[in-house]
Amino acid sequence: MASVTFMDCSSSTAAARTRIPPFTSHQVAAESLLHSRHSVMPLHPAPGKPVMTLRTVATATRASASPSSTVNAAMSTDDSVKVIDGKLVAKKIRDEIATEISRMKDAIGVVPGLAVVLVGDRKDSATYVRNKKKACESVGINSYEVHLPEDSTEQEVLKHLSDFNEDPSVHGILVQLPLPSHMNEQNILNAVCMEKDVDGFHPLNIGRLAMRGREPLFVPCTPKGCIELLHRYGVEIKGKRAVVIGRSNIVGMPAALLLQREDATVSVVHSRTKNPEEITREADIIISAVGQPNMVRGSWLKPGAVVIDVGINPVEDPKSARGYRLVGDVCYEEACKVAAAVTPVPGGVGPMTIAMLLSNTLSSAKRMHNFK
Repeated sequence: MASVTFMDCSSSTAAARTRIPPFTSHQVAAESLLHSRHSVMPLHPAPGKPVMTLRTVATATRASASPSSTVNAAMSTDDSVKVIDGKLVAKKIRDEIATEISRMKDAIGVVPGLAVVLVGDRKDSATYVRNKKKACESVGINSYEVHLPEDSTEQEVLKHLSDFNEDPSVHGILVQLPLPSHMNEQNILNAVCMEKDVDGFHPLNIGRLAMRGREPLFVPCTPKGCIELLHRYGVEIKGKRAVVIGRSNIVGMPAALLLQREDATVSVVHSRTKNPEEITREADIIISAVGQPNMVRGSWLKPGAVVIDVGINPVEDPKSARGYRLVGDVCYEEACKVAAAVTPVPGGVGPMTIAMLLSNTLSSAKRMHNFK
């Protein structure tokens, strides 16, 4: 089999491998409005809340799709693939969050607050932050922003983080990546108070996620969104074989931990894995997050598998006004001929990432004020 190149689709270098300058994965995320389960805001739908079905999406997006009430991973052999509509789910989640924020404000007079620290003048990062701000406004979350020049010192960034850590009106803090090269990213991310780490990147949050019997305060937003999609569409995870393609700290590793918490049998395929195609073909559930356009072909998939495609990759397209189009890690056209269900790109995982960020911020505010 031809060699396969893996990379972290969430890294700032992902799009640099293409020939479409100037372009980064963060810009892709911004254009797509991108980018846990814990005791305050569980991943599972609330009691009485109807589980979304793949029939719902198939009816809305593909009139010819055959009806189906729910999908059990690797149990369906329908000829028609079911589309997992991340936009639709994210909209429902935002509506739920807005309702809960209104209830919280009326009951105790508290409005959740999210603070963002942006360093430098990257247009893609600025667009991403602007989209986060709009998303906050849409559900009633107060947003705070500090925009520092490119040549700011690390100490200046740490000072602003310290101020936000101490500010009771701020319930969530995130640092927009990438940071300028002269800054130590690890030091800065670790300076975010664990109780306000709504991105879920703090080592203690990741450590709790990895340990049985421990609950993280927050889970990274993209993998949380992946699991939420599976739950909302009634995809059975317990006892199923799952493969996560990619092992980044942001997506792959926490996604594998979440699937394991759901009692799936999990394999992680990465850059040193031998025979990744054979391993992936055994999976009932696949989450791909490597940042390689169309790497996962139809031949990699088990008939009836459920595919969650995290990749957002630009590829040249002379027919597009922008000169490029966005595709996932999974060849969508081929997957549609094999899988039971698949997320589109864009419009699948992307919208869920910001929805989960809003969810984490609300959870933080409720936890801090002991609001049930």
